[in-house]
Amino acid sequence: MTVEATYQQMKAKLSRVVPDMELRYKAELAYEINQLKKEKNAVILGHNYMEPALFHSIPDFTGDSLELARKAATTDKDIIVFCGVRFMAETAKILNPEKTVLLPAQKAGCSLAASITAEDVRRLKARFPGVPVVSYVNTYADVKAESDLCCTSGNAKAVVESLDSETVIFLPDEYLARNVAKETGKHIIFPSATAGPDDTELDYQMIGWHGRCEVHEKFTVQDITNVRQQFPDVVILAHPECPPEVVATSDFSASTSAMIKFVQETNKPHYLLLTECAMGDNIAAANPDKEMLRLCSVRCPHMNEITLEDTLNALKLNRYVIDVPEDIRMRAAKAVERMIQIG
Repeated sequence: MTVEATYQQMKAKLSRVVPDMELRYKAELAYEINQLKKEKNAVILGHNYMEPALFHSIPDFTGDSLELARKAATTDKDIIVFCGVRFMAETAKILNPEKTVLLPAQKAGCSLAASITAEDVRRLKARFPGVPVVSYVNTYADVKAESDLCCTSGNAKAVVESLDSETVIFLPDEYLARNVAKETGKHIIFPSATAGPDDTELDYQMIGWHGRCEVHEKFTVQDITNVRQQFPDVVILAHPECPPEVVATSDFSASTSAMIKFVQETNKPHYLLLTECAMGDNIAAANPDKEMLRLCSVRCPHMNEITLEDTLNALKLNRYVIDVPEDIRMRAAKAVERMIQIG
């Protein structure tokens, strides 16, 4: 495919969401990246939160954390370029110790992953001995290594219900934990950082942590009220990392992939996604017949670090290489593989 053909292909999808001058420039980058990944026997994985010009041009596979973990686990390529954030690239390395895993940005962190450490998990395990630990995939490798099982927003309920345990430690997202507790009928507590379980909270089945996504915690019920006043027929889709009252007020709540599927398979007057805003543009580009409201202004600063320019340099310069110490990788792999098996 030529640069011009790449541009025309991108224009067909993105003319409504990306200015033409930007498209022409980014088509040149996309063309070079696609040529280079063939030469280097690389696969590019793109999370649903990538900006549209990247999302619709260079990934071999796109999806949410669970889908991309599955693709990472089965790839036969020598190099995995992960267009996402660091914990995702770490997960790819956990599943592919012999392959080179590249993250296009040097940092690309995550406020949620940074909210908990392996030492925090060890302290909780000491205070609640024998209670299985479920960690959200949005955690770093050392936290996964301290966990019995990982989950995503799409399979969190199934993961919790798969455990033969009345009580579960669920980390670190506070809002996802509250939403899952509601779905599974469990009473959740958030014990203080220094003491044991509160004596007044003897009846509990889930132990949570006060971690939050800096994007999803910003959405409020008032946002929904304001939108419904302007567009009474809107269908509002909220990510499970949103506050429970926002999820309860929305029309549909599920993983990013489930949101995409919902839009594809329904025909509603208007849609609004309460999640990272680039995804709304990506869905609009893929579904030109659907009316997506562009009322969202919340971008993840960490996902936004991943650019076409840096993805090209990652392949050219073999940077930034993700490594996970083998002792941590082996323990984390058990938790991640169990998550993939549950699906």
